[in-house]
Amino acid sequence: MGSISKNLKAVLEVFAIFQWALSAFLIVIIVLLFHLYLVVFTSYWPLIGFTIIWLIFDWKTPEKGGRRSHWVRNWCLWKQYRDYFPIKLVKTQDLSPKHNYIIASHPHGLLAHSSFCNFATNASNFSKLFPGITPYILTLGAFFWVPLLREYVMSSGACSVSRASINYLLTRKDSGNALVVVVGGLAECRYSRPGFSTLVLKNRKGFVYMALCHGVALVPSYSFGENETYNQHIFTPGGWVNRFQEWFQRLVHIYPCAFYGRGFTENSWGFLPYRRPITTIIGKPLPIPKIENPSQEIVDKYHTLYIKALQKLFDEHKVQYGISETQELEVI
Repeated sequence: MGSISKNLKAVLEVFAIFQWALSAFLIVIIVLLFHLYLVVFTSYWPLIGFTIIWLIFDWKTPEKGGRRSHWVRNWCLWKQYRDYFPIKLVKTQDLSPKHNYIIASHPHGLLAHSSFCNFATNASNFSKLFPGITPYILTLGAFFWVPLLREYVMSSGACSVSRASINYLLTRKDSGNALVVVVGGLAECRYSRPGFSTLVLKNRKGFVYMALCHGVALVPSYSFGENETYNQHIFTPGGWVNRFQEWFQRLVHIYPCAFYGRGFTENSWGFLPYRRPITTIIGKPLPIPKIENPSQEIVDKYHTLYIKALQKLFDEHKVQYGISETQELEVI
């Protein structure tokens, strides 16, 4: 009986990983095929107009706090997702519900597993660790362009990462809001492989600018183990594949990676992430003064202070979570 229970849990954990990783792709395909079916095989194609009307009517919702579902955020499925790695959330200091915050999440990794689990679900007990704080994970606006997908993404508490969205959450909502920004974005994927602690951060200053405009504290967070969940095949520098990767990144700011993980058995090749523990450390808030229309000099000053706070957080915990004492956090 114990073996059956263990195997069932392993199956549920794998299902949870695939469900989230493939949900966006599957929903897009289903929506496209359904609308194509209406146009080609039925006389109900005018129904597509209702979809368009709904999108127009609801277009600004991702920039106005979204539409979170506590039921979805508390699905038991997310606990299986957490246990697959497993993922753990650790706080170093309380966050007061009397204030708002911008939590900068590092690194992005390939699929941002820790950021999703910790902030878009309640599987890591964020609400218990930080009572009175409501997390809003901010993501690309493209996720909100497709019917059904936008509803699913918003149900997790996700909102658009646009300036209008940030302004709304920090001014039109009550206090106790934590806006989670995965600062490095998809550009960081190329550095997401075991043994790397490289962040695309040197020229990412928009989150600092918005913190200054609203006078909200910046909270550094680092997920140790996020970069250990996949390997990448590194193509020969200067070869045609490598040149294509570089060209594609310059074009759309996304680096196409040839990544791989494990298969359904431990020693096989596949696209499941490796079972590596991921521990996310939420650091001490960095106080930021409120300065309307801050100058570039002011933004640079607090951006430098933020990087120093993040590096301190990294150095204080790296040995405990499997990183060599001599390894430094590289900011590019």
